[in-house]
Amino acid sequence: MKKHIIIIITLIFSQIFGIPSKDDFNKKFIEVASKGNPTIVSIISETVRENNMFGGFGFGMPKEFEDMFPQFEERGRSLGSGVIIDKINGYIVTNNHVVERAESIKIVLYDDREFEAEVIGKHEQTDLAVLKIEADNLRQVDMGNSDKLEPGEWVIAIGSPFGINLNHTVTAGIISATGRSDVISARNFEDFIQHDAAINPGNSGGGLFNLNGELIGINTAIATDGFSKSNAGVGFAIPINQAKRVVDDLINYGKVSRGWLGVQIRDIDDSLQKALKLKSKNGVFVDGVAKDSPAYIGGLKEKDVIITMNSIEIEDSNQLKNKVSSAKPGEMIIFTIIRNNINETIMITLGTRPDQNEMGNVFSINSFDKLGMKVGNNPDGDGVVILDINPKSEAYEKNIRKSDIISEIGNDEINSIIDYNKSLENYESGDPIMIRIINNGNARYEAFEVK
Repeated sequence: MKKHIIIIITLIFSQIFGIPSKDDFNKKFIEVASKGNPTIVSIISETVRENNMFGGFGFGMPKEFEDMFPQFEERGRSLGSGVIIDKINGYIVTNNHVVERAESIKIVLYDDREFEAEVIGKHEQTDLAVLKIEADNLRQVDMGNSDKLEPGEWVIAIGSPFGINLNHTVTAGIISATGRSDVISARNFEDFIQHDAAINPGNSGGGLFNLNGELIGINTAIATDGFSKSNAGVGFAIPINQAKRVVDDLINYGKVSRGWLGVQIRDIDDSLQKALKLKSKNGVFVDGVAKDSPAYIGGLKEKDVIITMNSIEIEDSNQLKNKVSSAKPGEMIIFTIIRNNINETIMITLGTRPDQNEMGNVFSINSFDKLGMKVGNNPDGDGVVILDINPKSEAYEKNIRKSDIISEIGNDEINSIIDYNKSLENYESGDPIMIRIINNGNARYEAFEVK
């Protein structure tokens, strides 16, 4: 009797307070799978490369002998996933690494229809690509808002792990964290959603959904123990809000046009915070400004600390990099900076980000200081450590090398990069300079002229 009373009371409370039952919870997942599955495709990419009987096994040979051996084609196939985002035009979004080397691409739909796909555009730095198929009766995904995601939320992943026979596999988990960066490469634009829904090779490019059945991410990578390529409970997805900007550019222009500031930046560590007398380590330190760049024209200077962009607080260099690159060229941006312990506001019109090859040239001119060096704070103690040195510099001729420590410039004791830069301000081109170098615990002095 008591047991029945408890059950009745529980049912009454669940009706009054809206507590979901086990069946309600199950239905949510079933609804998402039913809604999301028809929007997910399997992608079969075929690659072809020529090789000879020795080269294919890793044996090198002189070029003059290559023609003596027959060439043959090596064909490979890889499997990935994608999401239909436009049923009228047949647009599909996936990862760049799924299709970047493909000679041909086949799309397999949920209803087993197959189509050849055309590549509309690819973007390596965000690992996104857009494909197009000519097909009727497609189902497109509903877009969600990834900016509102919080750790602990349920998510559902749909994709094709391990093979076409496992296509449209549905897995579930929770969001472990947001804003993950430096997962694949520091050169990439990364702001990943970390989650623990099982994803494996073949899931790349597939969808990550919220419990409303809305697409909130594109699954792109997994972290493993280094010995296995399979899921270990740590997966990463590109937030859909970040993907939208890239996808729109790829569809409309075939390439991605990104905002560009033209600075070299880094996070603020304990030493910088103390040296600059900052209240916190939020913000980014400007190490260098490329000549004639938007930052240079707008008045940004070395040693400035950027703390807000369009009134949004900047916590670290990755956040600033992503926000600037997500803005459009020509957009006016308002920055709050700290310069000489005073808050200032400057307005900068963003330029167009150069490609990777051009980017190297932009900063190569400005990467070395007056002494032909790039330096950073010494994590092991006082002084600054030489991170790089121009092989054409007089300092290099004096046998000064990377990883050497500079502890004195003239009569100035150097304890941080702030001390270093402040001391260099006293020297002009042609001035003699003497610095104290520490290499493997041995100290010596070197003198030469500032260039």
